[in-house]
Amino acid sequence: MINSKELLKETENGLTNIKKIKPLTQCITNIVTSNDCANAVLTVGGSPMMADDAEEEEEVVGINNALEINIGKLSKDQREAMFVACKKANEENIPITLDPVGVGISTLRNEVVLKIINNYELASIRGNMSEIKTIARLIGIINEETIAKGVDVADDDIISKDNLKRNGKIVKDLANQLNTIVFASGPIDIISDGENTYTIENGSDMMPRITGSGCMLSAVVAAFIGSNKPLIGVITAGLTTAIAGEIAGEYCKENNLGTGNFRAYFIDELYKMNYETIKKMAKFNSLEI
Repeated sequence: MINSKELLKETENGLTNIKKIKPLTQCITNIVTSNDCANAVLTVGGSPMMADDAEEEEEVVGINNALEINIGKLSKDQREAMFVACKKANEENIPITLDPVGVGISTLRNEVVLKIINNYELASIRGNMSEIKTIARLIGIINEETIAKGVDVADDDIISKDNLKRNGKIVKDLANQLNTIVFASGPIDIISDGENTYTIENGSDMMPRITGSGCMLSAVVAAFIGSNKPLIGVITAGLTTAIAGEIAGEYCKENNLGTGNFRAYFIDELYKMNYETIKKMAKFNSLEI
């Protein structure tokens, strides 16, 4: 296993690389969170592109450093754009991050996710634990049923100390089966490349109370992968986002501020994030499974 302390040191390069490369990050996402995702990519040092028309995807993806696919809103036209973009990204060795929003709540979402994971090589999958468990069930890793609350995580799937090992094994097995990095986010984040598994215990309980915190995280993951090796990119993105949320949440609670202010302070802290803050605040550990 790669030691978590060694990986934590690598986040300094992760932060440096994204600002140096300014990865052009194509996000095919949903209208609810498109503006938030674009801002999140900008704040961490990337350059967002939000094109979602199939007719231009080959040209657009070909000039990008990373591609993020978010299935939050699945129109017929957008689905076509996703498949064209994924095909072109694989042809050009451009890393793809999949955010399987709400997979499990409809046959359509299940079919789209299965088509993507069965036909295209992914650099990472980022979802809540209900979404990760649903994918694991769809490909036969587990038999356990899970029903999310719409696009939110089911209460029984919220990652905690009590279920950490069990959920960690699902994340690790899925990463191994799909040969990708799987990032299950929650009060405790779990990240695995199929061989090594890690946890992040930073964050704020205000994060799920704003629309788009998960979508922003996936866009940030894509941008960091577009400028770093995938595992370092995912870990740097996870720590950057969780610590930014923790700082913003603490400030809002200390000053009796609500979620509207939290959104703004969260973006501010993403912009301000640096290695010294990560090194000081990171609750990042290896998970033995």
